[in-house]
Amino acid sequence: LKQGDESTWTRFEFPKEETNACVALVEAPRGSLGHFVTIKGKTITHYQVVVPSTWNASPRDEIGQKGAYEASLTGLPVPNPDEPLEIIRTIHSFDPCLACAVHLIDTDSGKLREFKVEV
Repeated sequence: LKQGDESTWTRFEFPKEETNACVALVEAPRGSLGHFVTIKGKTITHYQVVVPSTWNASPRDEIGQKGAYEASLTGLPVPNPDEPLEIIRTIHSFDPCLACAVHLIDTDSGKLREFKVEV
């Protein structure tokens, strides 16, 4: 801007009948952010966004590697299971873009516990 360049975008023409796949990746404040789009002619035929919370909250992958949340909770000491504040603090350290409620299931008893965090 200081040098007088006020352009905000660059015109680009896609080939009319070809299929084009585009990917944009960036490290955002919460982690990796990806945009994936397929364009045929002038029509978007596929669009997917993978946000940081998707990566962080993901389950184990096809070779058994833990997702970030699971890895951070594995072995975490929880002195009072009836008030598992350590779990909430650990997940909040990722600053997830999720609802501020946590539901835990005790796999031994099947008991559901719900915790709401007022923000």
